[in-house]
Amino acid sequence: MKIKVNELKKQLKQYDQKELVELIVEIFKNNKDVQNFLSSKFLGDEAIDVLFIQARKKVENEFFPDRGDGKLRLAEAKKEITAFKKATDDHIRTVDLMLFYVEQGVEFTCAFGDISESFYTSMIKMFEQVAEECNQDEELYKAFSARLDNVVTVAPEGWGFQEALLDTYYTIEWVIDEEDDE
Repeated sequence: MKIKVNELKKQLKQYDQKELVELIVEIFKNNKDVQNFLSSKFLGDEAIDVLFIQARKKVENEFFPDRGDGKLRLAEAKKEITAFKKATDDHIRTVDLMLFYVEQGVEFTCAFGDISESFYTSMIKMFEQVAEECNQDEELYKAFSARLDNVVTVAPEGWGFQEALLDTYYTIEWVIDEEDDE
């Protein structure tokens, strides 16, 4: 059973400042997500940079670890992206991690051949989310345009993978505008 927000607020109002500080410190010590959230809140970009590098490395390790073979635990990689987003609320770097996830997936399938339908579905869904974000913000698209183009160019054919990525890529209105300019 969880306490509701209104009840939590009511209970917290009964604490003095010293008790609240002690409570927050205890929560901080016991929860990694809280540590990341408060670090990003109070230390700003410096902490966010570190969290971004850590998240990126964890995503990469699911595909290409420093030692051994990739475990390809896609749920773990996606969990890292979500945790980064919640801890930092950094939209651009979150989209960067999402695109990195797809890039790693494309590199993995290029290196090791056909994987599985669920693998390709996961890559396509994440790419769709990236494309949607880029479609809503031209500056975001410009920041990632070369990487987006590279993903669809290097993605292997098979399971309709490249075709699905291309279809998604061309839903970004800035792609069409860019090609019209050429």
